[in-house]
Amino acid sequence: MNVQEDVRKPLDRLAEALAPEMEAVNALIRERMASRHAPRIPEVTAHLIEAGGKRLRPMLTLAAAKLLGYGGPYHVHLAATVEFIHTATLLHDDVVDESRQRRGRPTANLLWDNKSSVLVGDYLFARSFQLMVEPGSMRTLEILSNAAATIAEGEVLQLTAAQDLATNEDIYLQVVRGKTAALFSAATEVGGVIAGVPDAQVRALFDYGDALGIAFQIVDDLLDYGGTAEAIDKNTGDDFRERKLTLPVIKAVARATPEERAFWSRTIEKGDQKDGDLEHALELLARHGAMADARRDALDWAARARASLQILPEHPIRDMLSDLADFVVERIA
Repeated sequence: MNVQEDVRKPLDRLAEALAPEMEAVNALIRERMASRHAPRIPEVTAHLIEAGGKRLRPMLTLAAAKLLGYGGPYHVHLAATVEFIHTATLLHDDVVDESRQRRGRPTANLLWDNKSSVLVGDYLFARSFQLMVEPGSMRTLEILSNAAATIAEGEVLQLTAAQDLATNEDIYLQVVRGKTAALFSAATEVGGVIAGVPDAQVRALFDYGDALGIAFQIVDDLLDYGGTAEAIDKNTGDDFRERKLTLPVIKAVARATPEERAFWSRTIEKGDQKDGDLEHALELLARHGAMADARRDALDWAARARASLQILPEHPIRDMLSDLADFVVERIA
């Protein structure tokens, strides 16, 4: 690897290595998001899919399959399935969260309406199931359908846990495994399954995706209290304003004095927020070392992701996946 390659972001290197496969995935996505009878479906879908996302999750499927020597066509179908599931969840999430912006653009529910977003999301879920059966593998079907159910379960759990000060780190981890890590781990796992490798290697890919997804979400939570709007694709403090109990706040609540707990109860549980509350929240997070501890957790999960790759074959893709785990947490390092 030359010096120029060394300084490029791991995600860019991975995208370059997988460019022909990703072109096939994108072509399949465009083909399958079409609808003869409901033109709003491709309109809404294209608004989100063509918005410039990195396509990280489908790339993980392609990377796993390529790393393990798969030579057939169906990794493309599985990668497109993963992207459709992801896009469907984004459409639904923006309705639930009443979001107005994603990736610097107005959300679909703002441009059209909530009904369109929900129903197009449902259509994409249906399309994803059509795609996932085409490889003819019951095991990949089981993995991806389980992931879809886990994602929905995690979102429902978050509805009840996000504004409850009784939410602890175990519940937080369960939510994160549902809403984020489940699709990361399914994406990598099916790449190994379609390649027909031993169970130990498939498990290693699952572990990699799981740990990477958890690190990814913790970093997002941290950046919400200390990142730029450009870095996090939203405004700093949005999680606080939306009364979400993320990992730094959970840690601060666990160490809070009665007076501090009353502050968190007022702002998060009751939603009674006033000018200066975000600044006070940031002060409490710093006072109790909550940000530093959450940062260590993210780095630990990234290290677990890297370690899980060790039993996989030596390959440039393996190195890129290892570097990707570092890159995910680089913004908070």
